[in-house]
Amino acid sequence: MFELVKSGGWLMLPILLSSVIAMAIIFERLWTLRPSRITPKNTLSTVWKWIKNNNLSSKKLEQLKEGSPLGEILAAGLSNAGSGREIMKESIEEQAGKVVHDLEKYLNTLGTVAAIAPLLGLLGTVIGMIDVFTVIMLEGTGNAGVLAGGISKALITTAAGLTVAIPALIFHRYFTRRIDELVVSMEQDAIKLVEVMQGDRKDAGYKSHEVRK
Repeated sequence: MFELVKSGGWLMLPILLSSVIAMAIIFERLWTLRPSRITPKNTLSTVWKWIKNNNLSSKKLEQLKEGSPLGEILAAGLSNAGSGREIMKESIEEQAGKVVHDLEKYLNTLGTVAAIAPLLGLLGTVIGMIDVFTVIMLEGTGNAGVLAGGISKALITTAAGLTVAIPALIFHRYFTRRIDELVVSMEQDAIKLVEVMQGDRKDAGYKSHEVRK
């Protein structure tokens, strides 16, 4: 393996670094973006029980806020429920913007890795082919071993770049889709909370939405 990396030239170093960054982000986001962590089951129904039993206190709000990103959004709305519908909705939207920003953490970096890894591989290909034509110019086409070495160097960097870029791109799109689903789920729960607190919905005996894995 080391010999393969070594034969690819110095451009293998940034390609390998990109692969480490991509793998770290993928594992971190897989753990962080679990639906059970972002939108825990029965969060909204628990809040409704607190409201119905007149058991909604600042301690409960803090507990809700620290429990999950969905809890942060609902807690922001509940804290401003007495200020009217518009203020309540604005506070929810403001907190939701912060939550979505946190959910999208590192995705730009992952997308950048997916974009630059094949370019690094292509650059390695170009450098390898330059070396090949330099050898041809100096020694002619008689030294097949040297020519094969230059071509091999070019192909190794290309393959390495694509090997890093393909899974990075796949997971970038997967995480983007996962975040979209989570955001829709949280929006629906937040809307229901606003309706309950503002008297548009009499019964909130429902469960929070769950996002399928």
